[in-house]
Amino acid sequence: MNSLWLRGILVACLTCALPMHASAAAAPISPADPDKVLRFVFVAPETGFDPAVTRDLYSQLVNQSVFETLFAYEYLARPAKLMPSAAAALPEVSTDGMTYTIRLKKGIYFADDPVFNGKKRELTMADFVYSWKRLFDPQLASPQTWLLEGKVVGLDEVAEQAKKTGHFNYDANVSGFELLDRYTLRIHLKQPDFNLGMILAHQPTSAVAREVIEKYRDAQGTVMGHPVGTGPYILSQWIRGSRMVLTANPDYRGYTWDFAPSTDPGDAAIVAKMKGKRMPQIGRVEISVMVEDQSRLLAFEGDEVDITELQGPLAPQVLSGGKLKPEFVKKGVQLSRIVDPEISYFYWNMQDPILGGMSKEKIALRRAIAMAHNVREELKVVWNDEGIPLEYPIPPGVVGYDPDYKSSIQYEPEVANALLDKFGYKIGKDGYRTLPDGKPLTIRYSARADSNGQQQSEMWKKTYDTIHIRMVGDLKTFPDLLKAEKECQLQTRTAPWIADYPDGDNFMQLFYGPNVGQNNNGCVKIPEYDKLYAASQKLPAGPERDLLYHKMARILEVDSPSRIGYARYRNMIAQPRVIGYKKHPVMPTEWMYFDIEKRTAK
Repeated sequence: MNSLWLRGILVACLTCALPMHASAAAAPISPADPDKVLRFVFVAPETGFDPAVTRDLYSQLVNQSVFETLFAYEYLARPAKLMPSAAAALPEVSTDGMTYTIRLKKGIYFADDPVFNGKKRELTMADFVYSWKRLFDPQLASPQTWLLEGKVVGLDEVAEQAKKTGHFNYDANVSGFELLDRYTLRIHLKQPDFNLGMILAHQPTSAVAREVIEKYRDAQGTVMGHPVGTGPYILSQWIRGSRMVLTANPDYRGYTWDFAPSTDPGDAAIVAKMKGKRMPQIGRVEISVMVEDQSRLLAFEGDEVDITELQGPLAPQVLSGGKLKPEFVKKGVQLSRIVDPEISYFYWNMQDPILGGMSKEKIALRRAIAMAHNVREELKVVWNDEGIPLEYPIPPGVVGYDPDYKSSIQYEPEVANALLDKFGYKIGKDGYRTLPDGKPLTIRYSARADSNGQQQSEMWKKTYDTIHIRMVGDLKTFPDLLKAEKECQLQTRTAPWIADYPDGDNFMQLFYGPNVGQNNNGCVKIPEYDKLYAASQKLPAGPERDLLYHKMARILEVDSPSRIGYARYRNMIAQPRVIGYKKHPVMPTEWMYFDIEKRTAK
């Protein structure tokens, strides 16, 4: 094992090592080969592994490996196409979109754990119901409540009672969850929801076992360091913020690889190599956290990493014109490149005393900042043009995207300065503006404490200097950023949001008032927007819903709680030994869908 992989182990004070789960006495049924090892890299630290409370991408990669949702997405299909996972088939949906009947596969078992007292613990539909109830437990303060909030008959009422008593009654009947038998659930909704199948493919809706939660929960009720699921892998080692090891769950039932190719040119070759294989093939996944770009590339070039991401600063060293440079092609390096279904957007905290509020001068301040920022320059400077500017809150590859939409907020620094002059933000002798009441005006911009975050901070300093506003940078670790953001403590930040599911609803909810404390990072509450969003949830995708989305986008431009920025390319490079890898636009990780050759000893 090389020094790069060992460095996290040397920091003993940060270590939270997990013992290997004991394997079941019976012979393993998983087809995974323990000698097939994948070495992977996270570009930012994880936060923990409780599906109900984690909200960062990196923790979700592990969660998707350990836990199972009812549905998932076909590996090669583009656009993304739903398929059964723990469910036996896709849901049966009533014509009015208000009743979903879902049947579970029989014979799915949780990974062995002492809490089960040596007995095999079968997954049932009651486990899913319990897991979804956890999203509403006020003790957990889950950022994922919005997924089912206001939707299931009786669920919100049980949650309201819990807020009054301070205790969530997990045994309380929720009439909207009708258990027909151990393996069949009928969900009754308060209004039509045509996205519920996709929501039930999202990691926070994964099944956990009640006895695991009750045995290992902390004071908040979460189990962040002892995940036990029914998925293809077990978390066998965790050194917080440094290293994770996943090993194949010996009791995972497996499946036969049989995905149809899309129209992408490389799909036929993937099918030829993978069709008919029993999956998963990879027996061990070793994950290292490397926040610095150059460290990741050096580790990859030194054959210490099998797959890594090339974020913007690294891309020119490996790519030219969106393709691998000849020297990497010669080595057999593989590239999987997509435009992420994401928006990186800039928000201003609507609860902040300087930037928030709906008075004319506050709106003018936010609009001026939005017009002063050069999105294309940020893409060029920070991300080396590895992204595309966006005008609309819904990105390409997501249902509801409008490529012809033109935002009313454009790069116009002269107009921005004139707007600030008009509303009383005067420039003092020091060259910086004050508030209309003459008090100092200083804005704190927060970003990740890495090279990208530093560049973003410098870029925004230039923007604020353009309109004579003093700015200070605030660099934080990724977990600290997320925590402060959820509590509405950041003034302003560039926030990326990657699709949880490929529908515009997943992006328009970012600015919905009731989602403050969950995914509404700017803590926005605009009654007119909220009313339109609530109406849009009752509609299927189509022209009627698109009209509402357009109105909502205009409200965001007029009141300027945020400005839409860009969607980045995701460039994933893989070593020649990786077989059948293709980056999926929605699923966080794919290592249960591809293969790798065994490394030969050197």
